[in-house]
Amino acid sequence: MIKEIKQDGEERMKKTIDALESTFSKVRTGRAHPGMLSGIMVSYYGADTPLNQVASVNVEDSRTLLVQPFDRTMVQAVDKAIREADLGLNPMTADVIRVPMPSLTEETRRDMQKLARGEAENSRVSIRNIRRDMMNDIKDLAKEKEISEDDERRASDDIQKITDKYIDIIDSKLTKKESDLMEV
Repeated sequence: MIKEIKQDGEERMKKTIDALESTFSKVRTGRAHPGMLSGIMVSYYGADTPLNQVASVNVEDSRTLLVQPFDRTMVQAVDKAIREADLGLNPMTADVIRVPMPSLTEETRRDMQKLARGEAENSRVSIRNIRRDMMNDIKDLAKEKEISEDDERRASDDIQKITDKYIDIIDSKLTKKESDLMEV
């Protein structure tokens, strides 16, 4: 019973880390990476379709993304979607779309750093909420006399160790993202 509670909680914590990584990939640094365009939707014959299903996105060099639509008639629609995505990007269109990354000002870097810190804090709160749910489940088992007080105490200690591990992962990812943001 305790094992299932810990496994379920740990799976939920892993999903929180995955969500944080996804969010961090969309926070713009000075370097180009395909994850920046992952949330863009393109009007593909009247239906909103994710960009990665309409075109391939590659890194041409450290400051340029290369977007190649699978259908040449979609070049203008993809260009329009990138411009309207409110990412501060200005694509150059020919047969393919080149998206140069503008260099970030110090103020923009600070704003992106605040955004990254906010996302990390949201992830920490989520981890703590999962810990609270796990602890409540353990306490309910103890109240119903399904586990002993010693088992409850051991499980609580284990849950805290798991929580600390995932909080440390969040902190290390935040440190890495901040260093990427401040790198010129």
